[in-house]
Amino acid sequence: MGTHNFFEWNRLDNAAKIFPSNSTKDDTKVFRFACELTEEVEPEILQKALDRTMEEFPFYNSVMKHGFFWYYLEESRLRPYVKEESAPPCSPIYHRDRKSLLFRVTYYHRRINLEVYHVLSDGTGALQFLRTLVHHYLLEKYPDSWNPAPVLDYDASAAQKKDDSFRKYYKSGKKQRTLKKQRSFASRIRAPRVPEGQMRIIEGVVPVTSVLEKAHEVGATMTVLLCSVLLVSIAKELPGRAKKRPVVLDVPVNLRNYFDSESARNFFNVINVSYDFSKGTGKWRDVIQKVSEDFQRELTQENIYRRMDSFASLEHNWLTRLIPLAIKDLGLKIAYDFNQAEATAALSNIGKIKMPSEYADKIRLFDVIVSTKRIQVCICSYQDNLTISFTSAFLGTDIQKHFFRTLAEMGIPVEVTANRLDDWDRGEKR
Repeated sequence: MGTHNFFEWNRLDNAAKIFPSNSTKDDTKVFRFACELTEEVEPEILQKALDRTMEEFPFYNSVMKHGFFWYYLEESRLRPYVKEESAPPCSPIYHRDRKSLLFRVTYYHRRINLEVYHVLSDGTGALQFLRTLVHHYLLEKYPDSWNPAPVLDYDASAAQKKDDSFRKYYKSGKKQRTLKKQRSFASRIRAPRVPEGQMRIIEGVVPVTSVLEKAHEVGATMTVLLCSVLLVSIAKELPGRAKKRPVVLDVPVNLRNYFDSESARNFFNVINVSYDFSKGTGKWRDVIQKVSEDFQRELTQENIYRRMDSFASLEHNWLTRLIPLAIKDLGLKIAYDFNQAEATAALSNIGKIKMPSEYADKIRLFDVIVSTKRIQVCICSYQDNLTISFTSAFLGTDIQKHFFRTLAEMGIPVEVTANRLDDWDRGEKR
């Protein structure tokens, strides 16, 4: 009698459903977290740390498959292997005709990189994986340095890590929670684009204390201040006719801050903050005030609940479930393109990354970048290093220059690095 292998499968969470139909060579829907250590990475030790981490995140051993109606995740017996970085950042991970894991771990000199296909997790979920990986790496590399051994402040169970919190907290039948959004198009950046499969990456490292001091000085949070700087930097590069529409930023919101969830999968939503430079003065005080008002309005408990339910309602519609996957893909692509037209750029603040204090002299910083077809800014901090990473689909760098020069003019020290685009930078002296 033959034996059969039965593998557990899971539905894609609500946020993940948009990504398969919108993954392209220009926008792979892959994001990268990196941890820069103070010493060179040892790959053999990193592999041992990855093996241990996989025991704590069994859900990450999934591959994506598709049926007639939906994509789904299926457990596998594939083992992830650590490799030296060789491909461009955020290169494609998911291939429809290939059975492969939805993440990769690479290293380069002192950096440990975790790249994740967005179907598997959001930034907060992936960060927990990377924190655990770095934790096990340092314990393995320095076994006699600490007694007792440092403890990581994330002890969610395997079930909690793979929890679909969208489904858990969706309130069916709550008609009053339907969120009506006034649709409008945003200013668009129109400029020469980078070669296919590449991204312009510019990263700035600034002191957290300096940014917080400036934010408090103008009566704003760090995120409000940096959103305002980005809005003004974009406006400086828009032609007059483009300023007839507001400059709009997509800002992801970590729903774990509003619901009891330890999920390592996707659990986020997106709000918009904006400024109309054709109607406002464009002065700093006015821009900061408008952005602050947007955050206060969008981040009320009521609006968070409404937006999440509105976001999830389509998935729970029985008519939608009966639509074949090929038609769903087309509809999701159209919806995604339409939503993209409602924002000029995006800014994501992952927040403060915490590691055991014993590791302070072993880790320099963390950073995060995201594939994009426009301009995306990702922010995170570790100790007093705030990393601000621009990924851009455009050749030009004037918006980034305006952004970091503005911070410097505010008295904030800035250390800037950038990648090289071979097809462009060979012929251009910058």
